[in-house]
Amino acid sequence: MKRLIVLAAALMAFCTVAAQMRFVDATELTLIGKALPTSHPYHRIDTTRYKGFTKSENQQIRCSAGLAVVFRTNTTRLDLLPVYTSFVYGGASTPRVASEGFDLYIRRDGEWVYASSLAPGKRGRAFTLIGEMDDAEKECLLYLPNYSELLSLQIGVDEGARIEAMENPFRHKIVIFGSSFTHGVSTSRAGMSYPMQIERNTGLYFCSIACSGNCKLQPYFADYLGDVKDADAIVFDGFSNPDAKMIRERLLPFIARIRAKLPSTPLIFVQTIYRESGNFNLGSRSREEAKQAAAREMMAKAMEEFDNVYFIDKANLTGTDHVTSADGTHPSDLGYWRWAQNLQPELLKVLRKCGIR
Repeated sequence: MKRLIVLAAALMAFCTVAAQMRFVDATELTLIGKALPTSHPYHRIDTTRYKGFTKSENQQIRCSAGLAVVFRTNTTRLDLLPVYTSFVYGGASTPRVASEGFDLYIRRDGEWVYASSLAPGKRGRAFTLIGEMDDAEKECLLYLPNYSELLSLQIGVDEGARIEAMENPFRHKIVIFGSSFTHGVSTSRAGMSYPMQIERNTGLYFCSIACSGNCKLQPYFADYLGDVKDADAIVFDGFSNPDAKMIRERLLPFIARIRAKLPSTPLIFVQTIYRESGNFNLGSRSREEAKQAAAREMMAKAMEEFDNVYFIDKANLTGTDHVTSADGTHPSDLGYWRWAQNLQPELLKVLRKCGIR
């Protein structure tokens, strides 16, 4: 009986809140960040069509990292009602705001300005992402959770407010394939992965196919990437997960597999970062140095063998002061911010060579 009373009280409270708000399905707005269409709106790769992934990879590519909803509204308050699967990310260095929550930016004077970020207090319940705004029209960019699989998402606005889809505010189409770094593990919120920061900084459109711990130059990922015929360029954080032996064995066949489908699309590989775990752990330092050396060796061969293949080998992307690590492997927000700041000019140089501005 006590449980029934509590449940009834919670239901009445939700109905009271909902009565003040009008909810629309996020699929009625504009969803961006997906390299290819999927049968499920919040999956990044259509696992009913593309096969060969491990159980972990299959789970990760159904997570919504890098996806965002863009819309216009004059609401003074924004509520969200997400429905998730039972999957719960257990990473120790990533907070729920990033793994399960939402990250909102509003365009002001041509720039995307942080507005709010929050995870639901309890799954299955609506929550207020931001309130007490003015009623001027706003262009909103809402990043979806990095490490959760969404079943549905409802966006709530004031009962009398407008909300409508808007065009994709970003230009070109740059697919980025990478590791947990590109996925955004250890960021404090979903919009802080380095590709999403560069996206907001430059106006270039990034579609993330990051797969934490599982970006190892696998042939089935090459097959998928080769199907993205409208990509203006593909960027690879491809040397963070595989060991030196894998890099030597897999890199050239991986590129050849993509080139069989995309003969001229620019393929831009980025050297992996220094990991702070190597400061005193000599084994970690040796393994990471071996990976970087293998990447340099094999990229020299790749650039001789294939046209329009590039290598950005910039040291110290996250700095040299040893204060940017979250867990010895992944950067903190400061580290990801520095990564974006230091990689961006190098990436723009290559993109300009390819006619992408």
